[in-house]
Amino acid sequence: MKIALDVVGGDYAPDSTIKGVKLALEELPPSVSIALVGPQDLTASKLQEYEVDTSRIEMVHAPEIIEMGEHPTKGLSQKPQASIPIGYGLLKSGAVEAFCSAGNTGAMHVGAMFSIKSITGIIRPGIAGFAPKESGGLGVIMDVGANADCKPDVLLQFGEIASVYAKHVLKIENPKVGLMNLGEEEKKGTLLTQAAYQLFKINKRLNFVGNVEGYDIFNDKADVIICDGFTGNVILKLAESIYTLLQKRNFSDPFFDQFNYEAIGGSPILGVNGNVIIGHGISTAPAIKNMLIQAMQMAESRVHEKIKETLQD
Repeated sequence: MKIALDVVGGDYAPDSTIKGVKLALEELPPSVSIALVGPQDLTASKLQEYEVDTSRIEMVHAPEIIEMGEHPTKGLSQKPQASIPIGYGLLKSGAVEAFCSAGNTGAMHVGAMFSIKSITGIIRPGIAGFAPKESGGLGVIMDVGANADCKPDVLLQFGEIASVYAKHVLKIENPKVGLMNLGEEEKKGTLLTQAAYQLFKINKRLNFVGNVEGYDIFNDKADVIICDGFTGNVILKLAESIYTLLQKRNFSDPFFDQFNYEAIGGSPILGVNGNVIIGHGISTAPAIKNMLIQAMQMAESRVHEKIKETLQD
């Protein structure tokens, strides 16, 4: 198995990415190799500087860089030799089984849509986030930022594809699906959530448990929580801020430590024809390591193929 990584993606790249690769190689099975996509001289220099074993490393030259604040569409069209479009080219051709980047989030999302494209039948791909559970393990939250505005059928599809991820990557058998709302009652919420509830209720492919509220995010009422990208992004960043506040107060707890973005490494784009993970812009070496491990788990489970199969049922 080979995983592609954007060397120059992220605020602390390329140092963070190369140090993350070194950490990942210590934990990834010998059968997993990494294709480093970026300026070749820079990549080679950093590999030497951090004394990385290159026996499982391939360097793929990408002389251009889409900067973090650059317009996604313009960056992709004007810089075809940048690390993001070249990384997607590797994924599309089958040269790699996953592509990871902590670079320009918009370019990663738009690049997926224009290169590997959406799975047939997917209305809108979304980005999945994760929430630690008090009883152990992780739950999925979707969407966490790709689609600020959604329609009821989009939320329903998020439930289907996030359930596939929960089952095949997180190994949760028959995951419970909840719809994020401001009350448990069926008639509560916005016009969007009320309409979506009716679609979820009659869907036979989902283990729908009804509406969930904010205090259900970390308990076991639902393994998969569905919301529009606006709501999901607020939840995600609130959790990150709690971790930061606790760190400032020198408070450490194994459960709250999982609120640290480094613990997961990145968020997968679900609903596209390939395994793609977007890392946090401020990703450090541990985050890069965990992003690569998650990419391996996605590739091993063939989760994007499982999503295709689900839609065809």
